[in-house]
Amino acid sequence: MKQFFGMSQSGDLKEAVKGLSNPQLILLLSNKDQFEAHVKKLEELYPRVPSIGCIGMCYDTKVAEKGVGIVAFFGGVSAAANVLECVSTMPVKYIERLEQDVITVNGSQQDTVCIDFCSGNDACVLTTIYSVLKRRNISLVGGTGDAGKVSANGKIYQDAVAYALVRNQSGRVKVYKENIYRPMGEYRFIASRTDKANYLLGELNGRSAKQVYQEILHVTEKEILTQTFKNPLGKLNGEDVCIISIKDVSGYALTCYRQVNDSDVLILLELGDYKAVVKETIRMIRRDFPRISAVFSVNCLFRYRLFQENHYMQEYLHEMTALGNHAGFVGYGEHYNNRFVNQSMTCVVFE
Repeated sequence: MKQFFGMSQSGDLKEAVKGLSNPQLILLLSNKDQFEAHVKKLEELYPRVPSIGCIGMCYDTKVAEKGVGIVAFFGGVSAAANVLECVSTMPVKYIERLEQDVITVNGSQQDTVCIDFCSGNDACVLTTIYSVLKRRNISLVGGTGDAGKVSANGKIYQDAVAYALVRNQSGRVKVYKENIYRPMGEYRFIASRTDKANYLLGELNGRSAKQVYQEILHVTEKEILTQTFKNPLGKLNGEDVCIISIKDVSGYALTCYRQVNDSDVLILLELGDYKAVVKETIRMIRRDFPRISAVFSVNCLFRYRLFQENHYMQEYLHEMTALGNHAGFVGYGEHYNNRFVNQSMTCVVFE
């Protein structure tokens, strides 16, 4: 199989698809103002080719912040694209679509991945999708787009998740998750006074979550929203840690980018040596895959901003490109199998 990537910084779709012929699956990464037009034009250019899309920045060796990017797979791929609607209330209502697509693609753990673009309510969506994928141990990588819109096969949906099942006919697939944060000290917190619907974290160990965060890190209320780049919270999930980014301050509470429940055990994280972590991820991938056809990744918006502020983003893309054909998009949350994480990178590697 092969991966195509094309972009236009100005949002010219024809420029982005130049040289693309006979695609078997297309991923559209567009800007907010041109999304509807891009979805319509893409369907005209490549009718009946499975496709999904969302609003977000894209990259290969460069980043397109407000343009358009096209990722396409061809030359030995079986694919199906579809959508689950009503994700804020009942995504399971449309689960038969995914069940049928899994049968159609006839994939397995070794050769198939699910890529998804979501408009929100990610944790519930992933639980729903993975209830089907786990029957064949099919992995998932994806993320949240902007503006609450996604597309599938030429149509635009709100309150939905668009997904693509990709089967590599010439080799294996494997997904990875990269965490550049580590536990800070011995801090352990029990969450309380949470509001799942509004992603609100009220108290840590019975005290104001905002006040606890400020006291430990010696920051003002205004500094909390940038301090989360260096010190997000983390939720213990077995031996793994799910990163929780802070979105806003709400009185005595903190609003987060993912749900926190009463009695969740949380820890405080600190930024590690991210350059060393990236190099280790690349070494791991190379050990697993001596031959790589493509890498598709999702990087968190906060990681992108952190890397930009530290003048590392261009170096990062250069290092990832050394793996082979690498492309991806910047999301508002990352998906890794049945987990919704923040400030992370997830990717799928195709042999």
